[in-house]
Amino acid sequence: MSALAWIIAASVCGGVLSVLCAALFALNARAQWVGSLVSYAIGALLGAVFLDILPEAMETGSSVAAISGTVLAGILLFFTLEKLLLWRHCHGDHCEAHERGVHGRSGMMIMIGDTFHNFVDGVIIAAAFLADTHLGIVTALAIIAHEIPQEVGDFLILLHSGYSRAQALRINLLSSLAMLAGGTLAYFALQSVQSTVPVLLALAAASMIYVAVADLIPGLHKRTQLHDTVQQVVLIALGVGSIYLIGALVPE
Repeated sequence: MSALAWIIAASVCGGVLSVLCAALFALNARAQWVGSLVSYAIGALLGAVFLDILPEAMETGSSVAAISGTVLAGILLFFTLEKLLLWRHCHGDHCEAHERGVHGRSGMMIMIGDTFHNFVDGVIIAAAFLADTHLGIVTALAIIAHEIPQEVGDFLILLHSGYSRAQALRINLLSSLAMLAGGTLAYFALQSVQSTVPVLLALAAASMIYVAVADLIPGLHKRTQLHDTVQQVVLIALGVGSIYLIGALVPE
């Protein structure tokens, strides 16, 4: 299976299938399911970063210091983007985007940010598969894991903004196609500039760290009971464990 075929398949799974799964969760409106998905996604993201993406970037990059500096700059970049574009991913019913008075503009604002995010995820998937098929599979899994709870949040925001269920599903599906566009365009662009792949992997690591630490983990702190905390820790560990198992089972 060629790198391009892997990129297309992973982009479709990460985009379209995650939207369809998210729609099922959102229509059933089971908040505990979303919370469980978020905890698992944190583990998958951090596991992919520290077990696969960063080691690969440091192995193929010019120096460890350069890769570490790129990760640091990337975290600052994503913080700045979130501030400038109001790029906030909601994973439940209680967040800024759900407050009264902002429903009308929050839906379209979230989808603009989500379309950009999907495009970047496609670029990340392409960079990972161009570096190594095993790394691409792990990266795609981590992206899919965090896409589903994110899309649940987006779906709920659109419903709160006055869109019908059919309209919300249609808009989310159109937005998800940006991942396929990003992956396909990046494949042809990066083919001729392979030296940029380690830098993109470092930026991918920064993106995943930022999403996990700034967007997902704060939401878990709202549930403070011991049972909830134990459940969160177990699911995060399962997310990390999934990445580790894939690394062990998928040949280099």
